[in-house]
Amino acid sequence: MSRWLEFPVDQYLDQRHRNWVIAEEFGEWEDARRRVDLLAIDATGHPTVIELKRTEDGGHMELQALRYAAMVSSMDFDDFVAASADYRTRREFNDGLDARAQLAAFLGCADGDEPVISSEVRIILVSANFGRELMTAVLWLNRFEGLDIRCVQLIPYRVGERVLIDVRQIVPLPEASDYQVRVRRKERQRERAHADGRDFTRYHIIVGGRELPALNKRNAMRQFVTSLVESGVAVGAIKEQLHQRCLRSVDGRFEDAAAVKAAFLAADPKIDIDRWYYDHPLLDAHRTWILTRMWGSDTEPSLARLSEAFPDAGVGYRRADS
Repeated sequence: MSRWLEFPVDQYLDQRHRNWVIAEEFGEWEDARRRVDLLAIDATGHPTVIELKRTEDGGHMELQALRYAAMVSSMDFDDFVAASADYRTRREFNDGLDARAQLAAFLGCADGDEPVISSEVRIILVSANFGRELMTAVLWLNRFEGLDIRCVQLIPYRVGERVLIDVRQIVPLPEASDYQVRVRRKERQRERAHADGRDFTRYHIIVGGRELPALNKRNAMRQFVTSLVESGVAVGAIKEQLHQRCLRSVDGRFEDAAAVKAAFLAADPKIDIDRWYYDHPLLDAHRTWILTRMWGSDTEPSLARLSEAFPDAGVGYRRADS
């Protein structure tokens, strides 16, 4: 432990995550010679690895902490109880408290219930300063789900016989922490969507100034076209604004889904009817129309064309926030 960090770490609580220090210089695992400076746990059951460095740039502490976090992730409640009891014995605490009962109470467990320890390990890096390479690595690592790495700067000042410590969390900035979590979550959703070729963009359809709940692409197109027809726009006019494959029709007016399905299969036995909204037919004077369910990347351009073509219909759209 760094000599300049001289304050009762066993009583230190991070007010955001309420970390309870379990042990100092912890290294109770097989075939491992290195030791965690401080092993802690927060009130939600997430283990916390706290690494301390006296260097001016933090060295390679983020890599070291990741290695420790991987080893700590396999520890269970009994392991934490044993580590806490050993630490208290070595520090010669004489408060008469039972380590198991104390830790269970901190984790908010009722009598007889055993707490569940998360396998997601938080990391707190503590140093007088942090180099650019370390900061870049931490910011990049924090993009990944399940990783929570914080950089805390401690600057000691001597005032007479006293040593005062200025404590600052610099990554992530405390006031931006919740925002960054939301951004990371949104980025992961977007990346997963692109990775598997799917697009989960949703749209609000606006009818007569009233914004409807967000819909996926196919249902947004169905709602938009249906709303245009209900406002008096002819289906034939809508068809002129879309790709020819998007709307099909048969002679006669069929309102029941079973009747619509039968009529289109009779007109074209090869049609893949399940790719069409036969259960939401569009009717004009003499024909029945159905809209395709298959839109893909053409969704937003089609919404834009329809909006521009029929500005007086009172139907619009906007992309949902998430």
